[in-house]
Amino acid sequence: MPFATRSRIGSIPAATKVESVTPQERAGLAYAVTGFAVLSVGDAVIKSMAGDWPAIAVAALRFSIGALGLSVLLLRSEGPRAFVPQKPWLQLARGFFLAGASLSFFSAIYIMPLAEAMAIGFLAPVLTQALSGPILGEKVRPAVWGVSLVALIGVAVILRPNLAELGWAALLPLCSAVFFALMMISNRASAGQGSALSMQVFIAAISAPLLILAATGAKLSGVPAFDFGWPSWDVVARCAVVAVTASTAHWLAYIGTAKAGASTIAPAIYVQMLVAIIMGWWWFDDVPDLLTLVGAALIIGAGLFLWKGEGTSQSVSTKND
Repeated sequence: MPFATRSRIGSIPAATKVESVTPQERAGLAYAVTGFAVLSVGDAVIKSMAGDWPAIAVAALRFSIGALGLSVLLLRSEGPRAFVPQKPWLQLARGFFLAGASLSFFSAIYIMPLAEAMAIGFLAPVLTQALSGPILGEKVRPAVWGVSLVALIGVAVILRPNLAELGWAALLPLCSAVFFALMMISNRASAGQGSALSMQVFIAAISAPLLILAATGAKLSGVPAFDFGWPSWDVVARCAVVAVTASTAHWLAYIGTAKAGASTIAPAIYVQMLVAIIMGWWWFDDVPDLLTLVGAALIIGAGLFLWKGEGTSQSVSTKND
């Protein structure tokens, strides 16, 4: 089966084996947690540009800067051959998914509180877990499902949503969640097809022109909200900061996915909520209430449980395949 991974086989046929988190999976989780935390810092920088430049233009400039910088690094470290992907269509899909996720989320945090937009977008880990099985052939541990459920409860406590009040804007982070889940799965499918740096060059270099085309189309649409001119120096500087932090974050998330699997590292995304609370408190004077702190505690507890590997899963061996 395409993109399928081989199942773990016990030493005794038809025997039940108890498994814990492996050292490689622990390393993958560490990479993913760090990457998602860095990503939230960039999200706060993006939100600070609301009213200065349209979200679609910010996304296009951010990925253009990122693609250029990453390409220079790849050329110097690996040479021209590194720019040739093994499976172009898979890399095209990764770039498309990232462009869709970024544009949807950038637009969402422009018009919604950062924590609320992020919490709605946290459907992504659930979608990743649901799809990684049929698409990648990964076995999802029951403990991972339990950790994800606890973390989602924490997100729900923080958000306490009323989608009717949020209106159509709620669809933006929902769309971002779908695109992000598909990107996570395509990252896993592309593992081993190049270095982590080349994988980031492919995804950024594909996302940038797609977003430039979208921004151009938006400007030509005549809609005032989408109109923009040349950016000011501080907008360019902030886009450059986001390019560096986001490229680093996606690189770390890619390594984490390759090491531990999409379904295993998915709950690590919840660290973004914790960083978003801190950034919102410090930067936007969004002071969390008691229930928000309770929700954050649930998320932290779920992440620590997954990190310590206390949960186990039982996989029944069948036959060598």
